Amino acid sequence: MSEQDVTIKDVEETARVLQGVVRRTPLETSKTLSERSGMDLYLKMENLQRTGSFKLRGAYNKIYSLSDSERKKGVIAASAGNHAQGVAHAATLLDTRSTIVMPESASPAKIDATKGYGARVVLHGSSFDATLEMARKIASKEGSTFVHPFDDPKVIAGQGTVAMEMLDAQPELGALIVPVGGGGLIAGVAVAAKALNPGVRVVGVQSQAFPGMYMAFKTARIVPFKAEDTIADGIAVRQPGKLDYKLIRRLVDDFVLVSDAEIAQAEFLMLERMKTVAEPAGAVGVAACLAGLVKAKGERCGVVVSGGNIDMYILDQIVAKGLERAHRLLRVRITLSDKPGALKDILTVVAQTRANVVSVQHERVGSGIPIGRAEVTLNLETQNIEHTKSLISALGKARLKYKLVH
Repeated sequence: MSEQDVTIKDVEETARVLQGVVRRTPLETSKTLSERSGMDLYLKMENLQRTGSFKLRGAYNKIYSLSDSERKKGVIAASAGNHAQGVAHAATLLDTRSTIVMPESASPAKIDATKGYGARVVLHGSSFDATLEMARKIASKEGSTFVHPFDDPKVIAGQGTVAMEMLDAQPELGALIVPVGGGGLIAGVAVAAKALNPGVRVVGVQSQAFPGMYMAFKTARIVPFKAEDTIADGIAVRQPGKLDYKLIRRLVDDFVLVSDAEIAQAEFLMLERMKTVAEPAGAVGVAACLAGLVKAKGERCGVVVSGGNIDMYILDQIVAKGLERAHRLLRVRITLSDKPGALKDILTVVAQTRANVVSVQHERVGSGIPIGRAEVTLNLETQNIEHTKSLISALGKARLKYKLVH
């Protein structure tokens, strides 16, 4: 395979390599998401892939391509998430030693998962750049092969098998919407999709906080940018891949950016309506469709749900925020007399509206609380916006001094 290009033949050959190794994940539909987006959406559920993401495809293909002597020396990667687990599992399947260098801030759950797939884990650095540098040092010292997460032709060809499966399952897809970090997934998808159906449009989606490939696509050059915090850590990549960029410039039709709020809303809807868990990076394609950023009204569109390895604390926050947006979780702060029976009166009003009390926080001391008064914060479950309005009206009729807390 050329170091400067990836072709449909490379992707087809990789598909044969991956047969029986990766799961042919389903292409699911959702009436709710289709109606809300105005498109006929088909979701490629790579969150159900082995190791929880598409990364196993490229990692396995890369390690499989190594010679016997190279495999004996082992492989190494730098990652805090899906690539780590993909490389670890692929190496174990191919009876190869693997070392994964992870930042010191990596979550214990991800560290344990990576070890569980058979890797030696080395914790180093507070930034990905420091982690990457250490991985390259170890590779040089031990003679192991560095497995790049996206800027490698074998990895790109592996990711391209996602598009082959999508178009085989639904040949009439008019557009493919793909999450983008470094660019390996969308580069592979574009290579396969354009060869199988030149008329299909390929649209990349990035986080507003990490728009590296978006800016490169729009300006025709890789330019520096100021990164921000994002919940979509799986696509938080500062430096896009050079080979990926060349393929993307030639084959991808458009790029859009989504906010964290749009990502969280998409993930919440997928969880509630489809009963499926996607990580924030995996939900950006759905987010772009729901936000009206993809111009494909009335078309059949394939959306890659690239992964499902989400931190449980982040998931908890996303659910809470989703319930707040849907007016099903309400936080009310009430000032009342500090005397027996005052709290009971408030809870009686709440009970009469049939709202459910999740928690009660009672404070007597604070700079904003007058002597002889107390402050109560209630977390309440409501059914919908009409129910919430009814509750607020009841609080007002009871002459309670309240404030909604967001």
